[in-house]
Amino acid sequence: MWAMFKQSLDELTSTTPKKEDPVKAQLLLMQLVSAETLGTTPKVEEAFLEGSCISKMIGSACLTGHHLILYSHSGDNAEHWILHKNVDAIDRRFGNDKCQITLKCKDFETYCLTVLSQEDATNIANSIEVLSSLDNINLQYPFFYKATNSLSESNLGSIEEDFLMISNVSDQWRISEVNNNFQICPTYPQRIIVPKSISDQMIFKSSEFRNLGRFPILSYCHHNGRVVMRCSQPQIGTNNRRCKEDEKLINVVLGSHHRGYIMDTRTQQIALQARSKGGGTETEFNYPQWKKIHHNLSRPSALYDSICKLVEVSRDKGCAVDKWRSRLESSNWLHHVKEVLTASCLVSQCLDKEGASVLIHCADGFDSTLQITSLTQIILNPECRTLRGFLNLVEKEWILYGHPFRERCARSVYSVGKASRDEGPTFLLFLDCVHQLQHQYPLSFEFDGSLLCQIARHTYASQFGTFLCNNELERFTSRVRSKTTSLWSHLLSDDVFPSYLNPVYQPRSDTIWPSVAPQSLMLWGELFTPFVDPSAVTRRCLRSNKLYLHELRSTINELSKEVSQLEEQEEKLKT
Repeated sequence: MWAMFKQSLDELTSTTPKKEDPVKAQLLLMQLVSAETLGTTPKVEEAFLEGSCISKMIGSACLTGHHLILYSHSGDNAEHWILHKNVDAIDRRFGNDKCQITLKCKDFETYCLTVLSQEDATNIANSIEVLSSLDNINLQYPFFYKATNSLSESNLGSIEEDFLMISNVSDQWRISEVNNNFQICPTYPQRIIVPKSISDQMIFKSSEFRNLGRFPILSYCHHNGRVVMRCSQPQIGTNNRRCKEDEKLINVVLGSHHRGYIMDTRTQQIALQARSKGGGTETEFNYPQWKKIHHNLSRPSALYDSICKLVEVSRDKGCAVDKWRSRLESSNWLHHVKEVLTASCLVSQCLDKEGASVLIHCADGFDSTLQITSLTQIILNPECRTLRGFLNLVEKEWILYGHPFRERCARSVYSVGKASRDEGPTFLLFLDCVHQLQHQYPLSFEFDGSLLCQIARHTYASQFGTFLCNNELERFTSRVRSKTTSLWSHLLSDDVFPSYLNPVYQPRSDTIWPSVAPQSLMLWGELFTPFVDPSAVTRRCLRSNKLYLHELRSTINELSKEVSQLEEQEEKLKT
């Protein structure tokens, strides 16, 4: 079966993986995809697969363009699929009697595939190594995946719906097409909500003054009219540049009688040092109505080192309790969670308690900035605690406004080598913060923790195209929205939506104020230690019982209607 692919494999693996020819990698992929349709897919008849999330399977290993599939020989028609893109690292252990391939995946799971032939093992390992690192977006699995059920459009991130909600609170905003064809900012959508009194030309000038063109833009409008805005750092440089259009754009949201806060998620020293590279931070002289706050949050590369240590200790089942706790603390992951939640609570208090607007930015405006804007809305806005509202929040804040998922999630914790400055679990840290809110307010969220876990896994590798690209320009160029299936459409479908509902949900209209005390923050067991986390099983039982009760109530209501109809008919017969 491997003969027809042998030349491509030999050419690809004759050099180190770092020097692989992308053209030849694409050729191998298309050969395997074609083989699927012709029924000539490479297969190893005797293979054994075991993993951290499955019991041992004995069957046939089949390699396709996007998956390694094991078909069980036990007669129960069981099969297990591993997406090539989910593989983060490969370890090989070849002996005389058996050859083992360990696949370490981006969702923290590990699998061990055992085959008898060293040649088969080499071919499988080489193929997965090549296909897991394929960079061409249009050859990723989401462009080949076809949903079994017809899924309707989710319509999340609608700017019209967002504008309608804002208009109920304030009439000071308008929808602008100043970014049509992504001409001033490739990481913003083409249509945006801006202050009504600010012209498109002024916005253009502001974008020239801000790093990467990410000018101040509305993120959230509270019920008291105060707002959260986000942007990137100003390009002040060593010459103390200023932009009057940028100053007016920011000041106009305050009016003449209000003051606001600018939160810079860097230390004051780092912000000042950025001036030598053309960046910087706002000066109080040019922005007199705004008070500066520096709340340092870690960069993606620091988060990457932290989560590597966290996953290492969480998967170490033989570690003593005291040492395990010490290693958990030294990973600093919960410290990062605490700092992000603290900053979000501070912004929420400014809006809700002080009635002050807040402008948030880091250097680029698409990492810690989005963590804070998103969590602030979850704390203040009950709609963001519903399932659809939460997905809409992720679409609006993270997808549409340019978090670079393709770069940040290129590798996970098992990848060999030092992470680049562009890689890091920024979005995963946000999801962990949401998990902390769920833990402290278990009745206030319509969705349960399994939804967060599912989103986290799809972030790194998926059959859906939602997290494929860095920004809207890339999605537009690759036609991702028209050629791939949306994860949101899947999660909101009638047969999937109920499985993520919180069985003890009780809607509340007020804010939630989380504790950031160390004893209040918990390790996210369902994601990091699923093999010892009982909460997932408990929730499934509760959900199953609640669905059963719902069905019983429906049956009772139907029977009650029938009884009422029979009673009415009986009364008519008597008369």
